[in-house]
Amino acid sequence: MEAEAGLRERKKQQTRQLIAEKARRLFDERGFDAVTVAQVAKAADVSEATVFNYFPTKESLFYSQMQAFEEALVNAVRQRPAGESVPSAFRRFIHNGADRLAEEDAADAILAAARVVGASPALRAREREIVADYTDVLAGLIAQETRARPGDLEPLVVAGALMAAHRAIVSHVRSEVLAGRRGRALAREARTQMKRAFDRLERGLAGYGVVVKETLPRA
Repeated sequence: MEAEAGLRERKKQQTRQLIAEKARRLFDERGFDAVTVAQVAKAADVSEATVFNYFPTKESLFYSQMQAFEEALVNAVRQRPAGESVPSAFRRFIHNGADRLAEEDAADAILAAARVVGASPALRAREREIVADYTDVLAGLIAQETRARPGDLEPLVVAGALMAAHRAIVSHVRSEVLAGRRGRALAREARTQMKRAFDRLERGLAGYGVVVKETLPRA
């Protein structure tokens, strides 16, 4: 029975992956808004109902990998070793992902996705929703672990700052790829920006951006 259950689960994962790959190919070729779920189903040789069984919306077809990443990010914080802080676990997970940027096909995938997202208001809106959803999930986890009082803003502020840094890095990487940077140079640039962003968060914001008034010369 366990072997049969394992086989069924592998077949489901294969079907899900096939649908997602066919969808991404169509989105790359035609743009997100020009592709229908029916066309995705036809390309994957499955029914529309099957597509919706795996992906509840067309947007989730495009963002399945992003959602999996954000879920893994929150889990990395949840499952961090004893003694490790929330920012440290969050930072470690993001930094480890930078290694992937050095691979030759990484820039191509980012470029294709950036162009599709840039041409679709629906995708940009859904991306903001995903970020907001996982910010809330992370804030809830922080609140639970720190036993924050109901209505305490600190967990949401911390989660919001961490997620904002993460998404700013994602946006920067997209911009760099669009400008032609790729491979090891792209990975180095990403790591540099990650270090600056998370170092600032770990130091705190006290004193940041203070304007020093120039001493006026005496008449």
